[in-house]
Amino acid sequence: MSSKTYRSLTSSEIAQLQQMGNYAEDWSAIEVSGTVNANLIRNNTFLGKVSIGVIEPLTIHDGDLPLPEGIYNSVICNSTIGDHCAIHNLHMLSGYAIGNHCLLFNVNEMTASAPSLDVDYSWLSPMNENEGRKILPFNGMTIADAYLWAKYRDHPSMVTKLEQMTRRFLSTSEGCYGNVGDCCVIKNTLTIHNVAIRSDAKTPTRIEDCIVLSDGVVGYGCKCEYGCIVKSFVLGENVHLEFGVRLNDTVVGDNSTIARCEVGNSLIFPAHEQHHNNSFLIASLVMGQSNMAAGCTVGSNHNGRTADNEIVAGRGFWPGLCTSLKHSSSFASYCLLAKGSYPAELSITLPFALVNNNTSKNRLEVMPAYWWMYNMYALNRNITKFAKRDKRDKKAQHIVFTPFAPDTAEEIVNARMLLKYWTEQAYLKFGKDKDHVEVLAYGMEKGKRPVVVLKAAQGYKAYEEMLIYYAMLTLLDSNAQEDRTLPNPTLGDGERVREWVNLGGQLVPQQSVDELIRQIETGEVDSWEAVHECFNKWWNDYELQSKAHAYHILCDLCQCRSIDAALWQNLLQRYDTIKAYVADQVRITRQKDADNLFRQMTYRNDAEMKAVLE
Repeated sequence: MSSKTYRSLTSSEIAQLQQMGNYAEDWSAIEVSGTVNANLIRNNTFLGKVSIGVIEPLTIHDGDLPLPEGIYNSVICNSTIGDHCAIHNLHMLSGYAIGNHCLLFNVNEMTASAPSLDVDYSWLSPMNENEGRKILPFNGMTIADAYLWAKYRDHPSMVTKLEQMTRRFLSTSEGCYGNVGDCCVIKNTLTIHNVAIRSDAKTPTRIEDCIVLSDGVVGYGCKCEYGCIVKSFVLGENVHLEFGVRLNDTVVGDNSTIARCEVGNSLIFPAHEQHHNNSFLIASLVMGQSNMAAGCTVGSNHNGRTADNEIVAGRGFWPGLCTSLKHSSSFASYCLLAKGSYPAELSITLPFALVNNNTSKNRLEVMPAYWWMYNMYALNRNITKFAKRDKRDKKAQHIVFTPFAPDTAEEIVNARMLLKYWTEQAYLKFGKDKDHVEVLAYGMEKGKRPVVVLKAAQGYKAYEEMLIYYAMLTLLDSNAQEDRTLPNPTLGDGERVREWVNLGGQLVPQQSVDELIRQIETGEVDSWEAVHECFNKWWNDYELQSKAHAYHILCDLCQCRSIDAALWQNLLQRYDTIKAYVADQVRITRQKDADNLFRQMTYRNDAEMKAVLE
């Protein structure tokens, strides 16, 4: 909102406003910007200090709803209203600063506490129900902020400093909850209490149709509609909450949609989809690019003595229909869970895997690299679909969309070591009877039943192909014209960065996060603005860091210190072969749908099917 100059009302303007049915507790506390047109301010009650921007005899159209600018049939208390707003039938507006060109229609209550260092704002408890990870939301909080604060609780000094930084920011008009940005639409809404709503002309936010919002932040370009009840929350940019969702103590990442379900005490990274009315997500960290199918009950019960367990799922998490999981469980990136009620805690350390609860054989089955071997179309689609769906304008949260990145590469490296060890153990057990070797995994399920690795050898080979594909894709930068020249050998200097943090969608070396924590603890970084500057610097460094990581991966695979011209040519040939395989598998896996007779039977002929699907 732009700064404005206000003036007091003249005695004649007060008289005109009174004639239009307006009442003020103290007319000297009412101020305006520009000329007063009393015809556009009717039947209102003003309490405390109220500042009113420019109002002209114009009409604001929201779809089929035309409303004239002005303030009508409303109660306004200690609030500021921007230029060219249409406020109709607002039963109580208190403690808010409304931006320019906003439309507020049929709202029961909008109230906010006055900004203060001492006010006891509502805390938010993501990832865990026992409040051991609680954070204080603020206007402008990113998903990375929330993760840093909630995750690294073993740094109590940092946690204290983050609270102090937040309280200072909340005590300012910029940081307080009672803010509504420009071009926001709020209509047919029940309650909004202590909420900051970020909105502007490029990315307006909409809140409508029986909404209750309390104690949180709504990001730019969000939509909350059709009966949502939301308390203690942060919504990133371009988040949709709709159709009766119940959500509390949760941070929702950018470009996510949640509807018809219950979500509580969770931290959800960007590009999350959950829109079925019988799904359930509680006390979980879901690290983005995820999809919760109908009937999923993730966190439906606790195995501990108290409700303090957690579920952690890497990005690309996809539990199938009617999947039930138990706390505490963890999943590597891009885990696909087959339908089933999983009876015990899980620790799935193989990325891109298919997990199946085989009740007929009383065993857990895990197929490594399933996406690469059998679902290449979906995997390849993920490379582009999340970027295409990114409708954000501000992009305060940096996001890595590709499935092939340093974090997943390190998971693959670890998975190959596990597969090698488990396979060696299997051959030691079964000896010469190699036709009946069954590779068993250890530590992936709590319990005594076997955990069987399906197609371990094929998965090991597929993981190698995935590492080469990742590394060459990163080094050649396929988003632009491929530069197939030999990479600079200085990329191989130093040691490979093995620990990467998914910081709300942004990938960062663990050592960088550790250094930031130290700087916060010492006071070198003493504001959220300074924290965000670190995030931005890391994002600028990421391209070179990822290329160096990719180079190290190739060196480790080839068991060399650097890549010479001859080896590079061999790698290019191998990469071209893998690229051809990827292209073929994308076509083949998609063709399975086209050739499915059951899929075809709902269409009269091929022409109708083609017209509908293409």
